[in-house]
Amino acid sequence: MPASPKLPPAKLPSAKLPPAKLKRELSVGEVAKRAGVAVSTLHFYESKGLITASRSTGNQRRYPREILRRIAIIRVAQRAGIALADIHAALGTIPDGRTPTQADWRRLSSGWRDMLQQRIDSLMQLRDQLETCIGCGCLSLADCPLRNPYDRLGANAAGPVLLRPGVGETGE
Repeated sequence: MPASPKLPPAKLPSAKLPPAKLKRELSVGEVAKRAGVAVSTLHFYESKGLITASRSTGNQRRYPREILRRIAIIRVAQRAGIALADIHAALGTIPDGRTPTQADWRRLSSGWRDMLQQRIDSLMQLRDQLETCIGCGCLSLADCPLRNPYDRLGANAAGPVLLRPGVGETGE
């Protein structure tokens, strides 16, 4: 097999393009590609008020370049399990048209940190309760507190009352 011809090294674009060469507005397809999301995801975010777009004279969506950072924040927050309503409220503290800064991210993420810690604590408590239940081996409907005879826990609240922190711990 003949040796393949040597190609000149690929010239990579400069990491910092002059601002004049950057497009100020991006199409929905360009944003989807750059952000790594589906176009339908952008439409969903827009319907929830998480991002906004202007319209071209041809009625096509146009997004400002700073929308990419907002979408990155949304995706990280969603991955961490933050509710869309909480993400919406947090993004509402950043003025439209301004690229979120590192300071913005620190402020938002520190607020979410406490929420995440509460969720982690709750999940650890649930894990420990499940280990106790599985580990006891009683499998007795007469003795198991999860059976909730006569719906005694129904007076406390609706839903899975025993799964809430602090509820049902006093032998209710």
